[in-house]
Amino acid sequence: MLRHAIAPVRRYTKASHDVVRHSRLNSDAKVLLLYVQGLPESEAAAPKPLSEHAARLGLKGRAYQKAKQLLADCGYLHEWREQGARGRWVTEQLLANVTLTRDEASRVREGGPGADVDDYVPSERPPTVGGPGERTVGDSPQTEDLGVKDLPHPPPQDRRAPDADETPVVEEPEPESEAEPGTAPAPAPELAEAEGVLLSLRHTHRDLLLGVREARLLADAAAEWLRRGVSAPDLRRALTTGLPADGIRSAVGFLRHRLIQKLPAARRQVTPTPPPEQAAPPARRGLVTCPGPGTEHVFRPRNDETHCLRCRTAAAFEATLQLQPLSEQWRTRVQECAAPA
Repeated sequence: MLRHAIAPVRRYTKASHDVVRHSRLNSDAKVLLLYVQGLPESEAAAPKPLSEHAARLGLKGRAYQKAKQLLADCGYLHEWREQGARGRWVTEQLLANVTLTRDEASRVREGGPGADVDDYVPSERPPTVGGPGERTVGDSPQTEDLGVKDLPHPPPQDRRAPDADETPVVEEPEPESEAEPGTAPAPAPELAEAEGVLLSLRHTHRDLLLGVREARLLADAAAEWLRRGVSAPDLRRALTTGLPADGIRSAVGFLRHRLIQKLPAARRQVTPTPPPEQAAPPARRGLVTCPGPGTEHVFRPRNDETHCLRCRTAAAFEATLQLQPLSEQWRTRVQECAAPA
């Protein structure tokens, strides 16, 4: 994407990045907020409802109601409905270019100092005594030549052979450091994820705005939550739920206290149960010649068998036939059963 931008000299409105890049406000709500913010003092002081300003922008009906609802939900628009002296109901609206809580908006409406609202006018400074002086123009200051010759490198030392009385000193080489100077070790994945969660808290509540250094100071305590099995959404929910109604004075102190006091219990280390020991398979026996009828054949016994499975089955069948001989014809058998005793 190419971008071509020229800064305007006149007829412009300063817009905060928090408003332009707000993820919840749609384009109609942003344009309406910037339009009211850029009104001259004569029109801004006139008691006009927000709907008339929206009508001049072409926002009517459902589009205006949606933009108004988004501004109210994000803390930019506040309304008070009161009954006047004659019994008529009057709705008073306050539209700010920063997010305000209900208490802060009430204090701004009453004319008191707003809580953490950046609308203070700088004080006037007394003028500087005296008129402007003249700048001195000239070359670089002259330096004295002392006759000392500066060499780019120190002169080499005199390499002479050591005397007999002198013991040569052997310098041990310094061990090289493993890491180069100026390179920091890579952060753990829990630290990086915890720092990202802490920096994202400002999107939930503006009082929890942290700088990069402040987030790094609290990253160790937040990473301990992640090591104990707490997910990043659950950590964000634990830090942003149940905030004090009167606001947060120090985001760093509040988050440090909550990270330490609400630290969950460590996960229990479950020792895996070792699998049961399996009995060793029996040793494989050698082949044995079967003494049964037929051609000579071999088999592998499992216990103390002397005949193969086929010969044992045939022998069992013959023994059954010998114990239970075959009866006569079925007709004769039926007549015997039907005849009276």
